[in-house]
Amino acid sequence: MPVKNRFAELLPDITAWRRDLHENPEILFETHRTSGIVAEKLTAFGCEEVVTGIGRTGVVGVIKGKTDTAGRVIGLRADMDALPIHEETGLPYASKTDGAMHACGHDGHTAMLLGAAQYLAETRNFDGTVVVIFQPAEEGGGGGREMCEDGMMDRFGIQEVYGMHNWPGVPLGSFAIRSGPFFAATDQFDITIEGQGGHAAKPQETVDSVLVAAHVVTALQSIVSRNVDPVEQAVVSVTSVESSSKAFNIIAQSVRLKGTIRTLTREMRALGEERLHRLVYATCEAYGATAKITFIKGYPPMVNHVEQTDFAASVAASVAGKCDEAPLIMGGEDFAYMLEERPGAYILVGNGDTAAVHNAAYNFSDEAIPAGCSWWAEIVEQRMPAA
Repeated sequence: MPVKNRFAELLPDITAWRRDLHENPEILFETHRTSGIVAEKLTAFGCEEVVTGIGRTGVVGVIKGKTDTAGRVIGLRADMDALPIHEETGLPYASKTDGAMHACGHDGHTAMLLGAAQYLAETRNFDGTVVVIFQPAEEGGGGGREMCEDGMMDRFGIQEVYGMHNWPGVPLGSFAIRSGPFFAATDQFDITIEGQGGHAAKPQETVDSVLVAAHVVTALQSIVSRNVDPVEQAVVSVTSVESSSKAFNIIAQSVRLKGTIRTLTREMRALGEERLHRLVYATCEAYGATAKITFIKGYPPMVNHVEQTDFAASVAASVAGKCDEAPLIMGGEDFAYMLEERPGAYILVGNGDTAAVHNAAYNFSDEAIPAGCSWWAEIVEQRMPAA
């Protein structure tokens, strides 16, 4: 079953929705306009139930098939929020909000799931129930966690859940997926090293926090090189070094280090946190300094379930002719929270030769819409074939 003809017919409408969302980006949980548009369209499509305010500004729509002999319920999720980036595309529908931009394609994800919802509500060619999930705050706010904590899975009886993300550099409309760990956990650390400041001409009277910080930065790199199994994946990055001294002739009293640890399993995640604490404290003690560590747990690893991944790949192959194996990705994705609550899978759809996501020059490719919509629709029709 290739791309569905209905989505070629709907493409002008879905493109218009997408470009309107692109022009009016909203950040984190402030997706009030977007959520309102989604709820309005789902109601107009004829969803049996449209619920707002889940996970603060999330929207859920319920679409029932012609029959429901098996009592199956599948969730389909798209994210709605934009990024705090000033757009530099020069497009006629570029962001009208200074400092906010759909630089990750969530406008495309929302529009594609709306298109699929319209088709599924029109045809009802399935046996069961579809729950379409429109989530705020994927970009760092944990909107997926908030929707789950609001009881979404149990409230709507969701048994499986599927997600999708566009991917620049992958041929337009093609698909890629992998089973097991796919996206990384994204933890953050904030370390303050306290020494003894003083005159740069008298270092013997000080505890040089900059020197200590340099040794801490080097020591942290040993987590990956000497503590992580070489066949595992982990990334430790110190991304900011800030000294309390702004002068050439003052040895700083303190230094602040910030960064991230990215891992793909719970075991590696725990190892990274434990080793960071031990190395920082031991290094500071060795030089006579002290340390305060704030460790902030971000999104957990996103792990695709085997059966649902195989199914999602077969559906993608039926739409695009094949489905490739995706690489491991060390970025984070809060669809991980939904996959912790229910079996499911997350797939990439090609965005073609475009700028990378989170780039001021990025734009979602509208030509990917028919493939993405078709995958959503086929997930439902193939997983819950009409009785």
